[in-house]
Amino acid sequence: MILTDDEKAMRDGAEGRAVAAAMDLLIRYGEALDAERLCDTRNVAGTTTQPSPAKARLVAEGGWNKAFAVINLDCDEPLEIPDMKVPTCQLQHGFGPDSVGTVPYPKEFVELQTDAEAFYGRRGVNILATCTPYQMGNLPVRGEHIAWMESSAVVYANSVIGARTNCEGGASTGAASLTGKIPCWGNHLTENRYGTHLVHVDGPVRDFMDWGMLGYFAGGLVQDQRPVVVGEYAHPSLVDLKHFGAAAASSGGVELYHLPGITPEAPTVEAAFGAGPVPEAVHYGPAERRAMYETLNDQGSSTDVDFILLGCPHASIDQIRAAARALDGKRLHSGTQLWIMAPRALKDLADRSGYTAVIEAAGGKILADSCPAMSRTAPAGTKVFATDSAKQAHYLPAILGIEAWFGTLDDCVDAAVTGRWRGELR
Repeated sequence: MILTDDEKAMRDGAEGRAVAAAMDLLIRYGEALDAERLCDTRNVAGTTTQPSPAKARLVAEGGWNKAFAVINLDCDEPLEIPDMKVPTCQLQHGFGPDSVGTVPYPKEFVELQTDAEAFYGRRGVNILATCTPYQMGNLPVRGEHIAWMESSAVVYANSVIGARTNCEGGASTGAASLTGKIPCWGNHLTENRYGTHLVHVDGPVRDFMDWGMLGYFAGGLVQDQRPVVVGEYAHPSLVDLKHFGAAAASSGGVELYHLPGITPEAPTVEAAFGAGPVPEAVHYGPAERRAMYETLNDQGSSTDVDFILLGCPHASIDQIRAAARALDGKRLHSGTQLWIMAPRALKDLADRSGYTAVIEAAGGKILADSCPAMSRTAPAGTKVFATDSAKQAHYLPAILGIEAWFGTLDDCVDAAVTGRWRGELR
C-alpha cells in the first residue's frame, strides 16, 4: 500500500501504541483487499459496547482497554485506548435498563453495557444505539468517505445519502475511529458504484410492505451487486427506502442500489450504469410479488401468534405514530406481546407526543437500543411471531428457531389483538 507521511507516522507510533496497532490492522486489511491506499474518513459507525460472554471475560481480565484492543484492534497487547480521532457513533447494541422486566435479557449484560457506555462515551463515542444513525442526526454528505457497519445502515448511506462505505466490521471501524483512515476499495471507488442489473417493476409497489418485497426480490436476484430499479412504483418515502434496502441486504448482500430520478447518483438510467451498456431488464410483476410474499411467509404453519415485532430497521417517529393510531382503543390478546424497536431519542419523542401512552394502553411496548435479532432474545415461550419487516422475517426464525409471519402493520396489529395470523396479500 502507498502510505502518506502521516499514515507512516501513525504506523510507527507517533500517536501512541493503540493508534499504531490500529494502523497495522488497516494496512493488513487493505493489503488483503489489494487496496492501493487508505482514504480519509471523519464519520465512523461501529460497535464497541455490545455485551457478550467473550467481552465480559476480556473486561474481567483487563478492563475495557483490553476488550477494545482484542475485539476492535485485533491486538493482544495491553493498550491504553485514547479518545477517538474522528466522530464515532455506537450502532445498535444490547437492551438497556428500561428493558428489565419486559425482555428476558441477562441483567449482567445490561450492567456490562451500562459500564461500557460510560467508558466509550468518555472517549468520544456517541451512544446513538441504533441501526439507523441517519435518523439520529448522523447524516454524512454526498461523496463523503465513511466507515460504517450494519447492512441496512450501509445500504442506506450509499444509496439514499450518496456517501461512500463498504460494510465494515468491528475491527476495521475500531481502527478507523482512532486513525480517521479506512482502506480505499469497493464502494469508495466511483467505478464500483454503477449499476449491474436492471429491474423493471410492472406491478403495484404502493406501500411499506411492497417496498420490502421488492427489495427482497432485488437482493435475491443480484446478490452482492447493484440493482437499478425502474418502472411502475409510487414515489417512495425515506421509510420505504429504508425498508427496501434492508430487505435487499438480507436476501442478498446489496450495499448500493439506484432508483433513477430519486437516489442522488442516478438522475437517469444511463447515469446509473455509467459508461457501460444498460442490460436487459428483469421484470418484477404481480407473479413475482406474490412469490416474494409466499417466500417470506413459508416459515409459519401455526396461526397462533405469541409475539409481534415492529421496527426493523428501527422505527421512525412516523412509523411509531402509525402504530399508535392502529392500536388506539384496542387491547392486545392475553397470549401476545408487541414490541416496537426504535432509537432511544425517538422513544423520548414518542413519549412527549403521546404515542407511547396509546401503545402502552393497548399492552404494547416501545423498546430502545437493540432488537431480538441483535440480542437473540424474544418474549419467553415465543413459538410464532409476526412482523412487518422482511429483514426480521428472513433472520429471526434461524436465529431463535421460531416461526414467522410477514405482512402489513394492520395485519400485525390484528394478530396482536386476536392472537391469530389472518394476513393475506392484497
